[in-house]
Amino acid sequence: MAQTFDICIRGAGIVGRTLALLLARERLKVALVPAPAPVSKAADVRAYALNTASRQLLESLRSWPDAEHATAVRQMQVQGDQGGAVVFDAGPQGVDALAWIVDVPALEARLAEAVRFQPQVEVVDAPVAAPLTVVCEGRASSTRAEFGARFEVTPYAQHAIATRVRCEHPHGQVARQWFLPDGILAFLPLDGAEGNSVAVVWSVPQEQVASLMALPPEDFTQALQTASQQVLGTLTLCADRASWPLQLAKADRWCGSTLAAGASPRNEGSWVLAGDAAHNVHPLAGQGLNLGLADVQALAEVLRTRDYWRSVADLRLLRRYERERKAALVAMGLATDGLQQLFARQEAPWQALRNWGMKGFERSGPLKDFVTRRAMGMR
Repeated sequence: MAQTFDICIRGAGIVGRTLALLLARERLKVALVPAPAPVSKAADVRAYALNTASRQLLESLRSWPDAEHATAVRQMQVQGDQGGAVVFDAGPQGVDALAWIVDVPALEARLAEAVRFQPQVEVVDAPVAAPLTVVCEGRASSTRAEFGARFEVTPYAQHAIATRVRCEHPHGQVARQWFLPDGILAFLPLDGAEGNSVAVVWSVPQEQVASLMALPPEDFTQALQTASQQVLGTLTLCADRASWPLQLAKADRWCGSTLAAGASPRNEGSWVLAGDAAHNVHPLAGQGLNLGLADVQALAEVLRTRDYWRSVADLRLLRRYERERKAALVAMGLATDGLQQLFARQEAPWQALRNWGMKGFERSGPLKDFVTRRAMGMR
C-alpha cells in the first residue's frame, strides 16, 4: 500500500527540517524532499546570528548545537565612517546574550539527526502528492515559479564575501560591524566564549569582488586587518572564501492552489512559501534565518490551532499565515534596505547625517532598548 502524506516539504535545509519537526509533533505525516547536492565540495563557511526566539524554537526540538558551535554574543559594536558608533550590550537587557553565532554545518547536522529519529517524517527522493506543499528551497527556488509566484527582486550593487579567520586576540564574545565607505564588514565570534576565530561577512561593491576573491591569503587578510582597524590583531585565513550577490526580494504571493498552478485534479492541493523562498533581506542586521524560522513557527501554529474540520490545505489558514508574516517582514525590510541605501551614499552631507543619527541613537535610551529587544526576538 502506497504511503500517504499530509504535507510535502520541498527543501531540507535548516528552515525545511525545522518545519518538518514542528509538524511531526502535531502527528502530521511529512515528506521531506532534499535539494540537489551542491556541485562544489568546498567546506561551508556560513554562520548565522540567531536570536532568543530562534534558540527557544530549536531547543524545543532538541536541535540546538553544543556551546562550541553556538557562541554567545555579549556585546555588539557598530562603527560608522566618521566616528559614529553604537554599542549593544546584553547586561542592561538582563540577559546572558544578545544573540548566538551558530555554525551552519553543526546546526544542520543536529536537525538531520532529529529528523532521522522522527517516524512522522520521511525523507524522499522526489516531490510526492500531498494536500499541502511547503516550499523551503531558498532564494533560487524553482518550485516557486512552477506554482506561479513572482519573485520581485531589487538587486544591490554589492556581493557578500564570507570566510573565517583566526585572530591574534580573543574575540571576547563581541560581534563587530564596520560601515565603511565602500562596504560593510562584520566579524562574528566563533568557537565558544574563549575562542579567537571569527566568521567574516564582507559586503563589497560588485566590481571589487573578483579582485578580492583572487587575492593571495596574506593579501586578503591584510585587507581585512586594514578594514577592521586591526582591532583583533593579526589575522590568518583558515577557510575558503565564498561569495554571492545581495538583494532585497519578496514573492508577490506566498500561497495558492496547486490546481491553479496547473496540477491535475487528482493531485489538487495547496502550496505555501517559507524562508528565503518567500523573502530576502540584506545581511547587515543578521536577521535572515531568524525571519525564516519565525515563518515556519507561525505556519506550524496556524495549522496546529485550525478547527478540527479544516484541512491543512485550507487557503483561509494559509492566507492568515501570509498576512501575519508579510506584516512582520515590512519593518525589517525597510530597516535593512534603508541602512544599506544610507551607507551606500558617499556625499559629505549623507556621511554627516548617518553618523549624527548613530550618535543620537546611541543616546536614545528607551528607543535603543526597544530596537535591541525586537532584534533579540523579544517583545
